[in-house]
Amino acid sequence: MDYNNIKTLGQLKASSYKSLSVKDELRKNLIVQLKNKDAGFEGILGYDETVIPELQTAILSRHNILLLGLRGQAKTRIARLMVNLLDEYIPYVSGSEIFDDPLNPISWYAKHEILIHGDNTPVSWQHRSERYTEKLATPDVTVADLIGDVDPIKAATLKLTYNDERVIHFGLIPRAHRSIFVINELPDLQARIQVALFNMLQEKDIQIRGFKLRLPLDVQFVFTANPEDYTNRGSIVTPLKDRIESQILTHYPKTIDISRKITFQEAKITEEQKANIEVDGLVKDLIEQVAFEARKSEFIDQKSGVSARLTITAYENLISTAERRMLINGEKSTSIRLSDLVGIIPAVTGKIELVYEGELEGPAKVANTLIGKAIKSLFARYFPDPERAKKSKTANPYTNITEWFTDGNTLDIADSLTQAKYEKQLREVNGLYDLVKKFHPKLSENQTLLLMEFVLHGLAEYSQLNKKYLEGGFGFSDMFESLFNTELGDDDDDDINFR
Repeated sequence: MDYNNIKTLGQLKASSYKSLSVKDELRKNLIVQLKNKDAGFEGILGYDETVIPELQTAILSRHNILLLGLRGQAKTRIARLMVNLLDEYIPYVSGSEIFDDPLNPISWYAKHEILIHGDNTPVSWQHRSERYTEKLATPDVTVADLIGDVDPIKAATLKLTYNDERVIHFGLIPRAHRSIFVINELPDLQARIQVALFNMLQEKDIQIRGFKLRLPLDVQFVFTANPEDYTNRGSIVTPLKDRIESQILTHYPKTIDISRKITFQEAKITEEQKANIEVDGLVKDLIEQVAFEARKSEFIDQKSGVSARLTITAYENLISTAERRMLINGEKSTSIRLSDLVGIIPAVTGKIELVYEGELEGPAKVANTLIGKAIKSLFARYFPDPERAKKSKTANPYTNITEWFTDGNTLDIADSLTQAKYEKQLREVNGLYDLVKKFHPKLSENQTLLLMEFVLHGLAEYSQLNKKYLEGGFGFSDMFESLFNTELGDDDDDDINFR
């Protein structure tokens, strides 16, 4: 359709344009998409067999939708992508506050314009990007914000009585006529405000300060919410929930592979960082595993969830930690080390809600515990289980390493070490280089160094070595010597004070 040449109601009538409700419009374009086997909802990963089919079913059924799930599960992004299922342009009566359909006007203004000008009524075109309205529900949201209010100044200026609908100043929902309207965190909306949505969803009339107006708004509602038991701030009132036809449950990524794809899609890494900083797949998996460990940790409130933003910001911090070291040491390039995981702690602590036991431990210590558990979970992929190796009748591959520490040697790895010092310190540990080369002979030098450090962390998690958290790094020593040297009630001054 030639949008540029259709500028009046008469020209629109003479064209092939047919009015559709916003729900029918979404349905029509989704049908085309499904027949053409287009992917749709690009950038939404891990929902191909769960959320997306349910969402498409709801759209085909022309339902209002409630996306129910914990934070960081792409609920708002899904709602925003629904805009792509709208027609590229739709006509509206020029000057209309609520973008009236010229072929089906509902406001006084549009009806009056058409009554006066007839087929010469000016018509404008609205792009689909302008047909999306989003409101975050907070306790201070009012009926005036969402639906509208009587404007006494307009009444006085135009010399109108309060019985005239022209005295109404429309709120966000009437202005979203023929559009998608999203209310995020619906339970946070006061019950009396939720009640005000009842008629708009079903009876199609609005009530403002005793003024009742029949206004058959055409709106695709999408609501997002956390599960009702997540917060005491509020819940969705039952009659409103009953009027939302489809409820779709979202979820976190079910595999590390999907979680990695989401992280790399969303993480904001500069081209310079990509070129100068080498990131091994082991470290990428460790970042994702931290989130998986957090989602089952007894220190973290599982009702609040662990957002996918944790891994995204943690990965950004990890890259920046290595970049900072590279810049300070005057190096042109570097690779990620396990000691750089110290840098992700601020990203982790800001994304988790601790239960009472977690508060006693402290957020930084909980973050370090999660990193340790992630290392232990992935260790068996790369090396033999240290506990089984210790009990095995065959030679223990870790003996030379643990004996080096038993002889009184210690190793501190700070995240500020130059590449040369980092390599020199790791090579001092007897048997460490040989162990890595035995199980992974074809790795590059940087990958070998990473796995050498990984072995030390893994042995510490299996209680074969002692690991302490230093400012900007980790220290390793013999397990039993550290136990005998620690006096009862005596805190190690080298440890971070997590309280």
